[in-house]
Amino acid sequence: MMYESAKKILVIEDDNVTRNLYLTGLEAKGFNVLGAENGRVGIQQVQEHLPDLVVCDITMPDMDGYTVLNTLRQDSVTAIIPFIFLTGSGTKANVRKAMELGADDYLTKPSTLDELLRAIAIRLERQATLQYWCVAKFQKAAKSVPATKSSGIVPPKSIFPCDPQLKTIFDFIEAHYDQGITLCDVAEAVGYSPAYLTNRVAKQTGETVNNWIVKRRMAGARYLLQNNDQTVEQIAKTLGYQDVSHFSRQFRQHHGLPPQAWRREHQVALQR
Repeated sequence: MMYESAKKILVIEDDNVTRNLYLTGLEAKGFNVLGAENGRVGIQQVQEHLPDLVVCDITMPDMDGYTVLNTLRQDSVTAIIPFIFLTGSGTKANVRKAMELGADDYLTKPSTLDELLRAIAIRLERQATLQYWCVAKFQKAAKSVPATKSSGIVPPKSIFPCDPQLKTIFDFIEAHYDQGITLCDVAEAVGYSPAYLTNRVAKQTGETVNNWIVKRRMAGARYLLQNNDQTVEQIAKTLGYQDVSHFSRQFRQHHGLPPQAWRREHQVALQR
């Protein structure tokens, strides 16, 4: 069985043989893998690459797995990443300490590749379920809000990059950008912290989540200004703005002209 190739797994293990065994096996199953030979390198890898899940040994020189987990849980950007411990000691005290620090699972070595794969699959499935639940919850809440005239403001071409790893995020923005959503709304819907979500989207696109929301609203604004006779105030409300002045300022920042002047210039250009 092949696993989802888009998922990035980091294995932090000081034993080279064990680490390479897991990395080779995970890569063969379609995962994008990263390895770290100690806790300090592991933390750097997490901060730089933001993996979808971390597998970490507990007993390592210089910095043990408990310290690695505690460090990651203290950072809002990395706190939500699923974390699985590997250890040669399966005592009740060790398991309890791991869970108190926020570990998602605990495997006792020697663990087979199949055991590790099952643990990873369960964690990723639960993460996906949480994200789906959050999206469904937000969509249900949105349905209770009076519908806006969004059916006429879809531009002919999507502005979002084609990135499978960010599809859920962009799909949510596309479905709700005209409802006054914020970064926190998107983060809640997809099951990430706002800081982690901002960092992840910025690293992969060069733009923040807030910038993508604004860009989508601006695309809708251009379409409405060119294709109907609504006032600027009506357009602002249709796009989810509570304050028409805020909309006008934002539009001018992105286009160099206020909405009404941009409309006159582009309607004339279209008529030629």
